Amino acid sequence: MAEMGLITLVSRLVTALFFLLTPTLACGQTAARAAGVKTGPDLDFPNVLYGAAYYNEYMPGDQVARLEKDVALMKAAGLNVVRMGESTWSLWEPEDWRFEYAWIDRVVEAMAKAGLKVILGTPTYSIPAWMAHQHPEILADRIPPGPFGGKAVPSVYGLRQNMDTDSPAYRFYAERLIRHIVAHYKDNPTVIGWQLDNETSSYDAANRDVFIGFQHYLEKKFHTPEQLSKAWFLNYWGEDLHTWEDLPTREGTISTSYKLEWTRWSQMRVTDFLKWQAALVRECTGPHQFITTDFGGMMRHDVNEEAIAAVLDVPADNIYHGSQDRYDGARQGMQADFTRSLKHGNFLVTETNAQSTDWSSAFQYPPYDGQLREDVYTHVANGANMVEYWHWASIAAGQETYWKGILSHDLEPNREYKEMSGTAHELQRIGSHIVGLTIKNEVAILWSRDSANAIGFMPFTSTSTIPWEPGHANAGYDSLVQQIHRALYDLNIGSDFVFPESQDFSAYKVLLVPALYISDDQLLEKISNYVKNGGRVVMTFKSGFANENSAVRWVRAPGPLREAAGFSYQEFSNLEHPLALKGDPFQVGSADNQVSYWAEFLISEHAKPVAFYDHSFFGQWPAITENQYGSGTLTYEGTYLSDPLQKAVLRQVIEKAGLAGTDQMAPAGVHVQHGVNKMGKRIHYYFNYSAAEVRPKYSYAAGTDLLTGTSASNGQELAIGPWNLAIVEENSALR
Repeated sequence: MAEMGLITLVSRLVTALFFLLTPTLACGQTAARAAGVKTGPDLDFPNVLYGAAYYNEYMPGDQVARLEKDVALMKAAGLNVVRMGESTWSLWEPEDWRFEYAWIDRVVEAMAKAGLKVILGTPTYSIPAWMAHQHPEILADRIPPGPFGGKAVPSVYGLRQNMDTDSPAYRFYAERLIRHIVAHYKDNPTVIGWQLDNETSSYDAANRDVFIGFQHYLEKKFHTPEQLSKAWFLNYWGEDLHTWEDLPTREGTISTSYKLEWTRWSQMRVTDFLKWQAALVRECTGPHQFITTDFGGMMRHDVNEEAIAAVLDVPADNIYHGSQDRYDGARQGMQADFTRSLKHGNFLVTETNAQSTDWSSAFQYPPYDGQLREDVYTHVANGANMVEYWHWASIAAGQETYWKGILSHDLEPNREYKEMSGTAHELQRIGSHIVGLTIKNEVAILWSRDSANAIGFMPFTSTSTIPWEPGHANAGYDSLVQQIHRALYDLNIGSDFVFPESQDFSAYKVLLVPALYISDDQLLEKISNYVKNGGRVVMTFKSGFANENSAVRWVRAPGPLREAAGFSYQEFSNLEHPLALKGDPFQVGSADNQVSYWAEFLISEHAKPVAFYDHSFFGQWPAITENQYGSGTLTYEGTYLSDPLQKAVLRQVIEKAGLAGTDQMAPAGVHVQHGVNKMGKRIHYYFNYSAAEVRPKYSYAAGTDLLTGTSASNGQELAIGPWNLAIVEENSALR
């Protein structure tokens, strides 16, 4: 510990000396800007930002000539924003202490002349070769995957995202670079925002400094080794701790409590790193520039997106999804709902499908005609104020050769360019009516990262490590969340996400709780009170089982939820084969009337059994119950339902909550979204995610289809072609 403290101290002294001798990089930002995030009018976009990531440095031949051609194509297409600079620390700083700006200055200047805005990234996610050679300790030591860990494996140079972001040396170089870049562009009106890092995570780093930080964190949380030992049940196998120096490293631990706390520490490291970057940028950035970071897909197990969002002006997500016959808007919807819930407002899409994707040539499915355009409106309908493709032009070599951009490898206009251009010009006309959409939902999903991680340590469907025991297909916490969100999506029910730290659930009529395996008593009490005060909860198996330290409660399951749930249980079983529910209670048909993987033997105390297992032994216990508690109800699923069963259960709850209407009778393939625009008018999106024309019934106040200019009246059928949509703006603003 003394050695690491000395390294940190020396690094900080060197850093302080450097910035003392370089006063221009102190920036002198106003206290108000340096203190916090932007709000309100600062983030009012007059129109949808529409563009692509652009990397002139990757282009072949004469890069200046190529830049001129690319900018001309972008301007002609109607794009208005590009994102760049995040991937090339080696160009910003080709040698230690030598900074280069000319290569990017000419790109920014070219964009300015064409009227395109720029979002610059801090290029800290891929370190240059000289740094790895001078400071090999920066490279991450990673724990191998698997239930029992193993000796940490040192990373090697040549990969991206292979560093220990807590390394004092890494932080020194990153701070120096960030201050240089932001100071250089803080007054540039073309640069409208800063992206912190890129798809940041913990990188599974378990370096010595990371472990020491973890130990200090535990000292503050548990105070004594004895208290930690008790909370973690370390007397199992005689592993009690009596001095902090005896704490084992992450490499070989079998303690599920240790593993869970390590995941929390990993999340805290990511939050601290991005918070640190945000503070640096905020010190220097101009008042017209926002701060974001591009999450690499939401609901990551080692990234606390909720905590990170607090230090951002606006969150952003990289949303990739299926295309062609797999294009249905569902993944975009779930990612957007989560992103929008982070700050209860709009967000940015920093990357999404252009043509085809993948780190191989095994996923080459370019979109059908119409899908590229429909995808833009899919994101905007979900609350996105910006849609950017990854990326403008396909790369000639490297790992992402087949992650194609708008332009293919020939760099010439093509089918996708034509559709993008048509969409861009359409947005110029109607974008002010759909940007900044306010979306209000009455259903929420409780997301528990702790439960996701803890169930991952003790999965209920993994292939057994015991040779004579049967294995199972992969299903777990994430699949449950996806199933529940997909059921709502198919029912045309909008949803938000809430978190264990959320202060209040009362804004929602229905709360859905997938497998809340890890929870303190306070959260379970908050859920019970929500039901008691009139809320409707749908909860799945494994909820309430373990406490915040991943220790099973010494009471009959479901612990503190027992009164609100109206049942208890003492036994559970894996299901070697799917089981039917007795009598097909939800009328989904024999093929879909199936439950799998897990069965809890529920003992009804005052809950109403809704469904029983159709089995000679399991059938004596209910599979699903419903309990009236106070003025609300709690529906509990003691087993893993098939997708159609889950949809049927949720439909019934939605109907009882009074949330069902004409949207739930829309034709198959039609998805409906709603919101209120900045003019106070309600907007109604009708998406046709199919290859055949559909005719949904419009059932709202009279309005106008923004895309066609035609009127729409209540009860009228809307004729929507394949992979197309209608956007109806009501004629009158809300009062």
